Amino acid sequence: MASTETFKFILILLVAILVLELIARRLRLPSAAALLAGGIGIAFLPGIPEVSFDPELVLTIFLPPLLMDGAFYTVWSEFRKYLGGILWLAIGAVVFTTFAVGVTVHWVLPSLPWAACFALGAVVSPPDAVAAKAVLGKVRLPRRLMVLLEGESLLNDATGLVLFRFATAAALTGAFSTHEAVLSFAALALGGIVVGVVLGFALIFVLRRIDHLFLAITAACLSPWAAYIGGESLHVSGVMSVVSCGIIFGWYQHDVFSARVRVNSFAFWEVMIFLLEALVFILIGFSLRGVVERMGGVGEALSTLGMPILAVLAAVILSRFLWIYVTEYLRVPLARMVGRKPVPASAKASFLLSWAGMRGVVTLAIALSLPEAMPGRDLTIAAAFAVILVTVVVQGGTIAPVIRWLRLDAGEGAERTHLTEAQASVFIDNAQLAAVKARAYDDEGRLIHPRLLEQYTYRVTVAERYSKAPHANEGGRAAHYDVVLAAIAAGRSELLRLHRSGQIHDELLHYMERDLDLQQIEAENDRQSPT
Repeated sequence: MASTETFKFILILLVAILVLELIARRLRLPSAAALLAGGIGIAFLPGIPEVSFDPELVLTIFLPPLLMDGAFYTVWSEFRKYLGGILWLAIGAVVFTTFAVGVTVHWVLPSLPWAACFALGAVVSPPDAVAAKAVLGKVRLPRRLMVLLEGESLLNDATGLVLFRFATAAALTGAFSTHEAVLSFAALALGGIVVGVVLGFALIFVLRRIDHLFLAITAACLSPWAAYIGGESLHVSGVMSVVSCGIIFGWYQHDVFSARVRVNSFAFWEVMIFLLEALVFILIGFSLRGVVERMGGVGEALSTLGMPILAVLAAVILSRFLWIYVTEYLRVPLARMVGRKPVPASAKASFLLSWAGMRGVVTLAIALSLPEAMPGRDLTIAAAFAVILVTVVVQGGTIAPVIRWLRLDAGEGAERTHLTEAQASVFIDNAQLAAVKARAYDDEGRLIHPRLLEQYTYRVTVAERYSKAPHANEGGRAAHYDVVLAAIAAGRSELLRLHRSGQIHDELLHYMERDLDLQQIEAENDRQSPT
């Protein structure tokens, strides 16, 4: 496909993304499922060119920013608190799933070498950060479960990639060493963490010295690719490098970014992440076309690979259930043995953790990177696509009803050690009032800022009353901000009238409109803020 045609085709895909996203919102479907199904449908339309892409390029383009997005918003205290459970999923569950799938495939196809069977298992074993974020971003869960699922999706790609490399090498050369594999995994992971931490602090150092809006945003947006490519160039885990860099960056960005940089950079970043996530699922849908054509059509593919693929699907889903249920109930006595107070085992929580195992871009990219000479390559690619399709559409599409069925909501198991929004507001408003009091009087003791003093004193009074009875005046709170928003809308209408009648210049329009935008954002946040 010529460069111009490629660009036009990408524009068409972006339009398709908008349409599919609107359809998903209207029908209340998971965005990932709608995009995946849309990609399949578009791929088989008459006249659509064949799309081929380098899997390494796919990983390099899409994986770093999407991993960074998850790591950036990681709550370090919670991540550290549940690190044992996260590693138990990110390493233990991936290794166990790889083994279970490998044994199952060899049982169904005894002629396929063991190493090739385990390579297939490594391809489909790690749940994906992109798929998890696309699905979990639309639901509300207890914090422990959310931290476990998000943390697992950030770290398990490194486990899957290492297992895949060793299984592939064993299948092609016939040589494998468990000792070497364990040491290699540890070196890759630890090396990636070191590189990511160094690059993270280097990024903070640079951003502190950039006072230009667009340059600061550009430097921040380049950081995930710098971390990933830097890690891979040094032959350590690029995944762990990005995650470590993202956690460091997310922790220090509050000190580094000004309000203006933060508002603008977050807006740009959210749009970029939305487009990248959507394109990933569209490309996954497109990959089915090449698989079907290579196997001689849908009928031939189903008759040849239908049974093995069903076996892989069963192994992937059931192995996760088995691992999580067994380890969840072993975790409690083991924690007590070492003197720790564990969170009680919960059958509901275990079921949800087991069900939320969506696969995505990493599974696809690893499968497509298989060497041509690899035994069972077509089966691996077809099985990878089937696992992505079923886990995203079926598991991802039903996770919200499952949460309601299990009666798991964001309140269950919630941490009680943190302040609510109302309680935190009391501290913030008192600090602001103290700053205003210190500046409200001149050197001779005369009050020179009475309006500011009155305003901030009133804010403290309201915050204290609201923290003691957060639900006492919910209707009044909403009505108050409805009036504020109506006033902002009226001001915006008048501003546009003045501009349309030629009474103000475009430059003043943009300046005053931005002020109204910030007022509206603040009012909408205050109206909807959690307690």
